[in-house]
Amino acid sequence: MNQFLDQNAQTQIKDLFQQMDKPITIVLFTKEEPCLTCVETKQLLEEVSALSDKITLVTKDLYEDIEEATKYDITLTPSFVFLDENQNYTGVKFNGIPAGHEINSLIGGILEVSVMKFDFSKETIDQIKKIDKPVNIKVFVTLSCPHCPGAVQNAHRLAMINKNIVGEMIEAQTFGELSQKYNVSGVPKIVINEKYELLGNHPIEAFLAEINKI
Repeated sequence: MNQFLDQNAQTQIKDLFQQMDKPITIVLFTKEEPCLTCVETKQLLEEVSALSDKITLVTKDLYEDIEEATKYDITLTPSFVFLDENQNYTGVKFNGIPAGHEINSLIGGILEVSVMKFDFSKETIDQIKKIDKPVNIKVFVTLSCPHCPGAVQNAHRLAMINKNIVGEMIEAQTFGELSQKYNVSGVPKIVINEKYELLGNHPIEAFLAEINKI
């Protein structure tokens, strides 16, 4: 299989990873066939994690490691989550391969979990921290969508700031049945707590306005 990252991409990402502060762990869940992109996702994550000694990649099996899968509410494969330096789940989840434009969500997420600095006003961060109910944010994407990473990253930032929130990327073509269930006709499609929806890349304030309806 060809490499995902050519020498130029590796150099650029390695330079970005110089900004990393604390170590992070990526826990990847795969299974034996049929799994559309398990092999490719594992290879991509291996290539990325090799670019910094602050990234640890752990691979689990969805069915053999049931306790771990349940802990992070993993039901799809490939799926992976980010843990912080204390091995705590950050609420950041990816379902499907973050290739194409979604490489930006992957690299951005790694950096932000490690550094935990966000380009939000203090008022916005305080508003996010006050959310005291469970919130699940699904962001359906396609790998050719240039606007999708912004939506994914906002969902993930919300999760990083507040432990009551889980933000998950869902690659729409890999999980076609799920896309049908949620009537995904355009991307990014954002579904909050199975009820509230946004279509397109919205600012964090739009996410908060929908969350406040819960």
